[in-house]
Amino acid sequence: MVGESGKTARTKRKRIEAGTVIVRSGKVRLLDRIGATADRMQVRVFAVGGYVRDFLLGHPCKDIDFLVLGDVLAFAEEACHELKVKRPVVFEKFSTAMVAYRGWRLDFVGARREKYHPDSRKPEVEAASLEEDLTRRDFTVNTMALSLNHDSFGRLVDLLNGLRDLHDKILRTPLEPQTTFSEDPLRILRAIRFAAQLGFGIEHQTLEAISAMRERLSIISQERITDEFWKILSMPKPSVGLRLLYITRVMDVIFPELSALAGTAQKGKYHHKNVLEHTFLVVDNVAAMTSDPVMRFAALVHDIAKPKVKRFDEQEGWTFHGHEDLGSRMTLSIGRRMRLPTEVVDKAAKLVRLHMRPINLTDEEVTDSGLRRLIVQAGEDREDLLTLCRADITSANPKKVEKYLADFDNMVARMAEVMEKDRLRAFQSPVRGEEIMELCNLKPGPLVGQLKRAIEEAILDGVIPNEHDAARAYLLEIKDKTISGAQAANRHASLDIAQESEKGSSKKKKEEKKK
Repeated sequence: MVGESGKTARTKRKRIEAGTVIVRSGKVRLLDRIGATADRMQVRVFAVGGYVRDFLLGHPCKDIDFLVLGDVLAFAEEACHELKVKRPVVFEKFSTAMVAYRGWRLDFVGARREKYHPDSRKPEVEAASLEEDLTRRDFTVNTMALSLNHDSFGRLVDLLNGLRDLHDKILRTPLEPQTTFSEDPLRILRAIRFAAQLGFGIEHQTLEAISAMRERLSIISQERITDEFWKILSMPKPSVGLRLLYITRVMDVIFPELSALAGTAQKGKYHHKNVLEHTFLVVDNVAAMTSDPVMRFAALVHDIAKPKVKRFDEQEGWTFHGHEDLGSRMTLSIGRRMRLPTEVVDKAAKLVRLHMRPINLTDEEVTDSGLRRLIVQAGEDREDLLTLCRADITSANPKKVEKYLADFDNMVARMAEVMEKDRLRAFQSPVRGEEIMELCNLKPGPLVGQLKRAIEEAILDGVIPNEHDAARAYLLEIKDKTISGAQAANRHASLDIAQESEKGSSKKKKEEKKK
């Protein structure tokens, strides 16, 4: 074993040699069978990369990359025969194959080296030796290989001291960092993601290169950037990776709106807190409450518009009026740029738009009508909205947080009472469009919707209960006045149009006479 000796090395070696992957009743060993296939075909095969790293760390892993020093596609076919599974999914362009086996993903690749042009992420690929293949990888902790052939089964190939860096919990590139990141700039984001995921530090020169080469991410597709960013956001404590993105200024490149939240300002006795640090705290709070990545994204952008609406008022101090509405629109734009699914973007934008409403309803003077409107506006996302708002209650003063949370809990309890009393869980007018047309002798059109909205407003304002008979009686009471008002408005509109048309015609005649 290269890179470590003595008792520690012997312990690691024993762990590795005993580390065949048990997949059924302790008898069938997956790595043994891949190794047996390699011996039959007289090729050298290694488990490499993330699987070896995670195995040594004791982390679960269901993906294994196999490095084949020979005909990769032929070996994958033979491995399928050995494992008694369907033929592999073959990617002939890259000479790789993938096999699904009892919940595992097995990827077979050949040893290769890659040459990149400065303005392209499409490499020229050539066959290479084991050493060349390991050296071209992203970080030393991912360069270790585990031999699977019978004569060396379980032997760790560690040419670049990956085991040492694994022990020291440090991320370091195999080559000069500029070379490694220039070849594939996505490794910049992978470094930050691995650091957050594994709890590792980033070696000084590697960290400096991340910052210096951040602009090279511009040649990477948005989909690949978003995938890595989403993984960072999905960590148990997202702020670790997010803060690294900010410190290295990578965030300036991939999410400039977020970087703009940093900093504080003060005028006289008034100051406002660092919105970026507040945002990190809210995202971590949400992450502690739910694993839903959409909720974490909504937390990340809930105050995204504050820099654009920030104003100073002599009486109020710093204000951010309207940041929720502008933030909702910005969320839609950001989501489209990041190529996020429409349902994700729409939900996040909705939560951003509404995130101030529950907080504003914690006042004891708030009426049931205000609570009803929020219940209807939030709809099926009500619980997620309340989760976001609870996470948004932050302060350096614990007593303030305790009071705000108590007020918030009281508001939630009142909301539950209103829902129970009014049965607003699936709120809509108890009198449907067809019945409105029948009772009012109307044809389909805007007037039907106007009458329906009038009923809904009456229910939300507490004028009538959320019941069919009460809503029907209210409709009969208001229909004549509403219809005549709409008809009068239409007549006025038609008259205005006719007058404008007549003015235009008269003006045209005068101009013709002048000619």
